[in-house]
Amino acid sequence: MELAYIPSPSTGVIHLGPVPLRGYAFCIIIGVFAAVWLGNRRWIARGGRAGTVADIAVWAVPFGLVGGRLYHVITDYELYFGPGRNWVNAFKVWEGGLGIWGAIALGAVGAWIGCRRRGIPLPAYADAIAPGIAVAQAIGRWGNWFNQELYGKPTDLPWALKIDADPAIGRVAGTYHPTFLYESLWCLAVAALVIFADRRFKLGHGRAFALYVAAYTVGRFWTEYLRVDEAHHVLGLRLNGWTSILVFLAAVAYIVISAKKAPGRETVVEPGAAEDAAAVDGGAKDGKGSVKEPATKPVNGAKDVKEPAKEPVKDVKEPLKDVKGSPDAAPKPAGPKKP
Repeated sequence: MELAYIPSPSTGVIHLGPVPLRGYAFCIIIGVFAAVWLGNRRWIARGGRAGTVADIAVWAVPFGLVGGRLYHVITDYELYFGPGRNWVNAFKVWEGGLGIWGAIALGAVGAWIGCRRRGIPLPAYADAIAPGIAVAQAIGRWGNWFNQELYGKPTDLPWALKIDADPAIGRVAGTYHPTFLYESLWCLAVAALVIFADRRFKLGHGRAFALYVAAYTVGRFWTEYLRVDEAHHVLGLRLNGWTSILVFLAAVAYIVISAKKAPGRETVVEPGAAEDAAAVDGGAKDGKGSVKEPATKPVNGAKDVKEPAKEPVKDVKEPLKDVKGSPDAAPKPAGPKKP
């Protein structure tokens, strides 16, 4: 008897009139925004300009989506080009099927184009965005939950995932390992690891990104072992398992070689950003950024005259006398005295 389990959504899409709102697509979109937000904060902290991460993401994200879909279609071509299959389904991204390996590879090409247009070194950008990519993966994995896909082996653990039957695709009802949840939590741990290691060891020249790749592949290898969906096998191991091993070795090799050739971190990540910051700071000190007191100009050649001196005005209690009788009137010249 099942005492506890994680329920699956009855549907992965909600219709607002003729417009379908798909849970898988929402998870991807939210993940992209989270990655850009976190990457922007890290880029500014490294000395870059605000908004640069988003500008480059305009190139990286579309390339990544295309690359992720291509990897999935190529490695699981029989789902779209086999007997009784419709090749048009290869374009239905909202039904699931994005390979992270293709997404990272082709997304890096898009990021390289964006970085080149702005004169930014790609490794520095990759270091800044690395934890954000892990967070985006953690959020995106919940799209598999909406689609009831990529679950693991049967289990009766309290956190098992309940899957509904679907004879059209050969899905059998039962409770299975929630590999989407395992990978989501692992990706969050990877993001935390990269942030900690980057602060502690001042990783640079792409090493923070390489650490993310190496750490992610460890968890991916484990979840691949648990999954029961159809996949190509090589020497008894799933294709993505072999990919994880090869990518892990490449990432570790890059960290070691890069640390010897280019130790430390880049001092300049975006040309002109430091000058802009210095100009803003200098303007604030000179009073250009804020108005503290009005500027004064010399009056008639006088120096440092800020305000004309004022004399106190005495109260006039008596009416003014005739000018002739006024004590202030100029005295008349004395005439000759009479004998």
